[in-house]
Amino acid sequence: MKLLIVEDDLAIAYTIARVMRDEGYEVTECHNGEEGLHHALYGEFDLIILDIMLPHVDGFKIIQEARRWKVDTPILCLTARDGLNDRVKGLTIGADDYVVKPFEIAELIVRVKVLLRRHGKMNQEEQVSYGPIAIQVRNRAATIAGEELILTEKEFELLEYLLMNKEQIVTKEQIYNRIWGLDSEAGIGIVELYIHYLRKKLSPWTADQLIQTVRGLGYKLKLQSML
Repeated sequence: MKLLIVEDDLAIAYTIARVMRDEGYEVTECHNGEEGLHHALYGEFDLIILDIMLPHVDGFKIIQEARRWKVDTPILCLTARDGLNDRVKGLTIGADDYVVKPFEIAELIVRVKVLLRRHGKMNQEEQVSYGPIAIQVRNRAATIAGEELILTEKEFELLEYLLMNKEQIVTKEQIYNRIWGLDSEAGIGIVELYIHYLRKKLSPWTADQLIQTVRGLGYKLKLQSML
């Protein structure tokens, strides 16, 4: 699970990031509104923890722009503003929940988990399967036709993302942003390389054919492609 934290108070951002990493999440931090807006629009995240009072671009603007561009990532507002009008405004324009500073870390963790569950994001303890493939997300383990499938970390993340979006087209850009991130120095060609690696790992079971190439668009995980 990937979280985006947009918080200009470095101490608070560091604390939240450390705790969320301890909970098993992958975390990206931003410390101003412009950077946060860019990541919210073009990154691939499961949840955004967003401060409202930010330099350059405030949190309300980020919410409005994200929803205007059809970004449906759940947003948890985190702010010192405790007025009813601010909370109502945030929820009205598209935020999903609101936590007021100062807050208890335990409450924040619970609210994050509730939002992820409410929005159909994968529970980290679940087994996710499709056809002969199954993965245990928390244990980072994969099997195919009941046999262990040995994958590198990036291969596992790629397979996980394809499973999360099974029977849907995912573009190379979406895969790249999700797995390598906007700040990666690797070129987008690395996506095609790892698709090749993953297909090679699946080929002994003829399951490489599960991963369809959609010309000019990206890839799709679909059972009917198997012979």
